[in-house]
Amino acid sequence: MARSDSAADAANPGRLKQIALTFKMTHKADKTIGFVLAGVFLITFGVFLAIGFLIGHPVYLGILGFLLAFLATAIVFGRRAERAAFGQMEGQPGAAAAVLDNIGRGWTTTPAVAMNRSQDVVHRAVGKAGIVLVAEGNPNRVKSLLAAEKKKMNRIVADVPVHDVIVGTGEGQVELKKLRTTLLKYPRVLAGPQVTATNDRLRAMGDLMSNMPLPKGPMPKGMRLPKGGGGKAR
Repeated sequence: MARSDSAADAANPGRLKQIALTFKMTHKADKTIGFVLAGVFLITFGVFLAIGFLIGHPVYLGILGFLLAFLATAIVFGRRAERAAFGQMEGQPGAAAAVLDNIGRGWTTTPAVAMNRSQDVVHRAVGKAGIVLVAEGNPNRVKSLLAAEKKKMNRIVADVPVHDVIVGTGEGQVELKKLRTTLLKYPRVLAGPQVTATNDRLRAMGDLMSNMPLPKGPMPKGMRLPKGGGGKAR
């Protein structure tokens, strides 16, 4: 019992530190976050307290108002923090991969399964909706990347539906903040064992980034990629 209490006490400072860090990061992008949260709390609490005085139960309605005000403030804080995070990530290389990594259970994501010299990139997510190819980069260039990768998927796993998404703010594109929602809206057409089998087949096929013989660290200037597969190191 004492051990569990000490573990809870140790976890609380970490949780509070995380909340403080999230608030600080959100405040950089949203300067009004403090006033908004204070306003939500005070208005919610004030409304319930006023109703309590009107009906003759200020204590009960005050306690209820405090709890609901705290809940409303937490919800608003979470949404504003999420919006600020997406705003800071928008346009950054690899932002889509970061969102896919946090899509939730039931999905397996593989970043950078295809890439060109301009660093336009395609990521892959596999779930009960099938295969979703997510591209980020120049819309005109990524279309050819998507087409090639989609053709490869249809050849390897012809019985699995393949969806494609281009992350961006243009027509026919999906905003970064809506990427997770978009994937979760796809109809679930595969059972759990089918998802596992699809991942196994794709894993056996290998990915571009794992097969390319790239050196670790920045690529030296003037260095060219070798033609064909890399030979064994001596």
